[in-house]
Amino acid sequence: MTGHAVALAGLRRKVFVRLRRLCGRMLECMLSASVSQAMNTSTAYPIGTPGQPWGEAEKAAWRARQRKQRSYADDVLSVIERLRPHFEVRSYGELDYAPDGRYPLFALRSRDWDDALPCALVTGGVHGYETSGVFGALQFAEQHAASYAERINLLVTPCVSPWAYERIHRWNPAAIDPNRSFRANSPAPESAALMSLVAPLRDRFIVHIDLHETTDSDESEFRPALAARDGKTLEPGEIPDGFYLVDDSEQPQPAFQQAVIAAVAQVTHIAPADARGEIIGSPIVAPGVIEYPFERLGLCAGITRARYKTTTEVYPDSPRTTPEACNAAQAAAVCAALDYALTHGG
Repeated sequence: MTGHAVALAGLRRKVFVRLRRLCGRMLECMLSASVSQAMNTSTAYPIGTPGQPWGEAEKAAWRARQRKQRSYADDVLSVIERLRPHFEVRSYGELDYAPDGRYPLFALRSRDWDDALPCALVTGGVHGYETSGVFGALQFAEQHAASYAERINLLVTPCVSPWAYERIHRWNPAAIDPNRSFRANSPAPESAALMSLVAPLRDRFIVHIDLHETTDSDESEFRPALAARDGKTLEPGEIPDGFYLVDDSEQPQPAFQQAVIAAVAQVTHIAPADARGEIIGSPIVAPGVIEYPFERLGLCAGITRARYKTTTEVYPDSPRTTPEACNAAQAAAVCAALDYALTHGG
């Protein structure tokens, strides 16, 4: 073979190799696009048009899908009635969500309320589907509140969002998240009613603990619904296995948070950080603790001027826990929060 032929053969080989690599990349891109499209199709929320925020028709369609699955009257109001001998039961409003019904709102207030004492706020059921937030608040009231008599005034609202409680959902009937709506002129009646209740005492609270859960349905239902409602692309997340807390990034109290974590660790396991050192997309600032700007986000935990405030997050779907342990963890968190606040002052 002549030198010219050798050179030509070598050139052909190079061209062939480059074409093969190019075709491989093109095939990889096509496969990736196909997989992505298939994933988007399989995870597309059944209401609305991808990329377009919901209008009133889509919100109405969403509401029509919601079904009553449990009873606020049987599960919550019956316990409140049982607690009447031990608390002053205060009505602080009523939600008229026709045709689904009317929902009276109640708070438990210390019977021996003393204006000379500091005040504590315990809130549950801001997200109605987060069951242990409701039952944990009631369990604290039934089993532990008496030990704080004449030490601190208690105000407990065990179920802020009763319509959502019955439908095991995060939003109210207007597809509004109450826990992004604690602000002036709130679009959520649940949030507005609680803020009105708390307003006269806002500066007197030294501690506020807001009881929540992080569940598997956050990824399967609620985050897909949120992305669809807002016309955004869903970015898959990771559910942490265990209990964690959210501190206020604008007024953090790390020692307080760690005292609550230590108490809960005696009842259930604490969530580890993921591979990125995060929990639900936020960097951990201490074991089991992340931070959000409470007031700026319109979160319930930001409605008082309390020095000590936190949002609990229980993971009820873990194979390592039970509903009873989740309720006990919430109650333990409340007790630890009160104990720390009483010891260290407001």
